[in-house]
Amino acid sequence: MGKRRPVVHIRSKWAKTKAILCSRELGQYVPRTQRLSQSNLRQMLSRYRMVYVKPDAGTYGNGVMKLGFTHDGAYYCRDRDRIRHFPTLASLYRAIRIRSGGRRYLVQRGIHLLKYRGRLFDIRVMVQRNAQRQWETTGMIGRAARPSYIVTNYHSGGRPMDIRALLAPHLDQRRVRSLSARMSSIGRKAASALGKAYPGVNMVGADIGLDDRLNCWIIELNTSPDPYIFRFLKDRSVSRRVLRYARALGRIPH
Repeated sequence: MGKRRPVVHIRSKWAKTKAILCSRELGQYVPRTQRLSQSNLRQMLSRYRMVYVKPDAGTYGNGVMKLGFTHDGAYYCRDRDRIRHFPTLASLYRAIRIRSGGRRYLVQRGIHLLKYRGRLFDIRVMVQRNAQRQWETTGMIGRAARPSYIVTNYHSGGRPMDIRALLAPHLDQRRVRSLSARMSSIGRKAASALGKAYPGVNMVGADIGLDDRLNCWIIELNTSPDPYIFRFLKDRSVSRRVLRYARALGRIPH
């Protein structure tokens, strides 16, 4: 694939969010995100009623929490499958800071994701540079969260699935194909924006969530996505393509 460039892995979610927000077109797909502070948390909860807080440099969904209001006006915090309640915003914020262990956190607008048999799911869109250094969508796979969990990552118990199965309860196959094309395009544009900011990036896993109106949201971008997850698909040609590109890019051994 031509001259090799250094592989860049960007740990900071904040840095990646700022990079793609440089694209005016992509802004509509990015949930509002801010650095976590008590004032920002108050503002975001007041506006969106439900938010996620996540470590700026976390992996595998570790440390992600879902926050919102209880029926009596107090607050709840959902961490994996555990729910805790807090009488005030100050007590909620203190608990988050203790849980964070001093790490930098972000607060993101909460998106009410579609569900499959009661399980939240999102779509991993794999985008890789081809031999011409152009971005190409090489695979897409759904990830259904473990029952009662708020994260979809495979390492947190998420179940990799064909996106057609996940979307079948919501769309006919013609509309599934149309939505897949839209997510593929969003993934390529996000990878392109990230690549402009960080030229060494050559592989991006774009995690795209869908709300109940089938709007697409870029939940997160991963610059070291797991290429092996596509082995769960029955269509082996997808995993072969993803792995072939990953080897050519120097991301996995030959």
